[in-house]
Amino acid sequence: MVSGWALRGLVSAHLVAIVGQPVFAGVYLSGDFDGLRLHAVGADIVTSIGCLQVIAAAVVWARLRRVWPFFASLGVVAAETVQYFAGQDGALWLHLPLGVLTVAAVVVLFIAVWREAAHA
Repeated sequence: MVSGWALRGLVSAHLVAIVGQPVFAGVYLSGDFDGLRLHAVGADIVTSIGCLQVIAAAVVWARLRRVWPFFASLGVVAAETVQYFAGQDGALWLHLPLGVLTVAAVVVLFIAVWREAAHA
């Protein structure tokens, strides 16, 4: 189904975008202040892709009757939203561990979505 492939594509794009975030943060922490701008732009991209992913997962739920991708995507986007605002506020005590958690969650979601496709 097209909706399933759209979800897989968005989860894949989400993974690529979110894996770039620690790289940009590392560039900034190594002394290149342009890394902070790249990290901020990357945050906007990750957030946008996440929102599109939730929409695609809702379509998958409606058309294919698979509910878990919707709630998993919604949970990831909720965590990313908290992380986004924690980063803007400079609350690194929350931003950094939540960043690790969201990257791990997107990796697991990527594996689950593609694994389900292989079994279908």
